Amino acid sequence: MAKDGKHDLDQATIDTIAVHAGEGADPTTRAHNLPIYQTATFTFETADEKEEAVDGALAWEPNRYFYTRTNNPTTAALEAKLAALEGAESAIASAAGMSAISAGLLAHLKHGDHLIVADDLFIISQILFAEDFPSRGIDVTPVEITNLEAVKAAMRPNTKIIFAEVLSNPWMRISDVPALATIAHDANALLVIDNTFLSSVTIRPLEFGADLVLQTTTKWISGHGDALGGIAAGSKALVDPIRRQTDLLGGAASPFNSWLIARGARTLPLRVERATANATQLAAFLEGHEKVEWVRHPSLASHPDRAVADRILGGKWGGMLSFKPRAAAGVDPLDAMRAFADNIALFGVGVSLGEVDTLVYPMPKRGGIFRISVGIEGSDDIIREFDRALAFVK
Repeated sequence: MAKDGKHDLDQATIDTIAVHAGEGADPTTRAHNLPIYQTATFTFETADEKEEAVDGALAWEPNRYFYTRTNNPTTAALEAKLAALEGAESAIASAAGMSAISAGLLAHLKHGDHLIVADDLFIISQILFAEDFPSRGIDVTPVEITNLEAVKAAMRPNTKIIFAEVLSNPWMRISDVPALATIAHDANALLVIDNTFLSSVTIRPLEFGADLVLQTTTKWISGHGDALGGIAAGSKALVDPIRRQTDLLGGAASPFNSWLIARGARTLPLRVERATANATQLAAFLEGHEKVEWVRHPSLASHPDRAVADRILGGKWGGMLSFKPRAAAGVDPLDAMRAFADNIALFGVGVSLGEVDTLVYPMPKRGGIFRISVGIEGSDDIIREFDRALAFVK
């Protein structure tokens, strides 16, 4: 920590940023670790001091607090860390990933605007765009986001935002972020990117032209499956309206969850590096397995967007993959799915991702595919367990 009380992290690697950004000795107690300011409200010595604090907090001035729904020191420290990780001027932490997505978009859309979204997205995002946004008078057009000509054709004079995931859920398609940014900016629209599946360790979308980047901090950033949270990061001019929207809709982050997420973020680069190595080895194993119909991971030459992956990921493939068991002739693909899921023993069968342990998520409504979040266990152990469970697939 520099003598002036500010971290000098301008030239630091992301590994150092993850540990130190937003943190330092507590100015009151000199506590080494980030305190949890578990309080709803803050008190003041005078009426004028209270009014100054309220005005400052509502103007999003640093270190101005009066009520935790609007701002909190623990959450502010997390926001500084997340902004540094994203290479952003500003970041707003919120109660969940969907809070970041809904507030992030509603802050920049109004009745009569048009929104283009990828047709392969997290299912709750799909519901939000299909049901909630149209009821607010916002037109939404889903489009195959990897088809740039289709994206261009979907643009309208009132298109305000293009929204996509870098790595899509669950088909693992890769969005060409720089190309989408060009399409958006040529039409005076914004490109908003959900980077939950990869995290800022793998790619910083703002560096490739995105205007805002969103993440569910519950996932890779927290890394331990014990806290819900979300983030929107970008320029202060774009983030401040999201702060206001988050405040008005009550989507504030819990101080305790902010503390848990900040703690998890310190090891984010290490965990992502290990998960990436494990996922790369598992993907290669699955691709060569007779009981696997197909597998998608950006490391594979067979990935349909491998050229885009090479250009924007630079060999950082991430820890997410999807695959489909190969059902024998006459066998229902869903039975093949059940055979694998019902016999996997070492890993949990459940939703979510980005945790230290491998998670297996069967998707019967997607034809019996699996979404796999690869953990930091030993790679040989992961492969051995997948091989054992695949033996039950007929």
